[in-house]
Amino acid sequence: MTMFHDGNRELQQHFASTALADRLVERLRHSEFTDDDREFIQSVEFFFLATAAPDGQPDCSFKGGPPGFARVVRPDLLVWPDYDGNGMFKSLGNIGVNPFVGLLFIRMGAAPKRLRVNARAEVVLDDPLMQEFTGAQALVRVTPIDIFPNCPRYIPDLEAGKPSPYVPREGEPPVEPGWKSNPAWKEVVPPRRG
Repeated sequence: MTMFHDGNRELQQHFASTALADRLVERLRHSEFTDDDREFIQSVEFFFLATAAPDGQPDCSFKGGPPGFARVVRPDLLVWPDYDGNGMFKSLGNIGVNPFVGLLFIRMGAAPKRLRVNARAEVVLDDPLMQEFTGAQALVRVTPIDIFPNCPRYIPDLEAGKPSPYVPREGEPPVEPGWKSNPAWKEVVPPRRG
């Protein structure tokens, strides 16, 4: 499976989660955006972007705008505008020399959700789609490689001022997420270690 390298596999073996990891990829990973992915991505006002310099030095940044600023225009293409910033161009400069990116879309609140997108990106300075985004100085075009939902259980409910009920608490038994008892996953969920 292309999603995992030796470092991933070593830890999966240590924690007995290889079968679970493989099942998650088999059932949830896809390489084109679905209608549900599009709806979710276009509903959020921010995402986190991971890039890396040619030598692998990582960088993570926050990208924000009105709902729909990150837009799925085709099943194999997501775009977002680059707005005026601090002029360092850490993320976009990294994309120019190393096109591999990771995007993390999050919805917090009563119905938390996460979606990860690993992809190839390019920065375009004269894309016709830029006209559709007020204030765009460039457009980032993203071609997905791996798209997969990510368990939202540790996302806090910031609006209510509450931590996730799944965060471990001293003297309390851990709260197990419902997905662990779902027949699709139950047989491959390893025993809890912590």
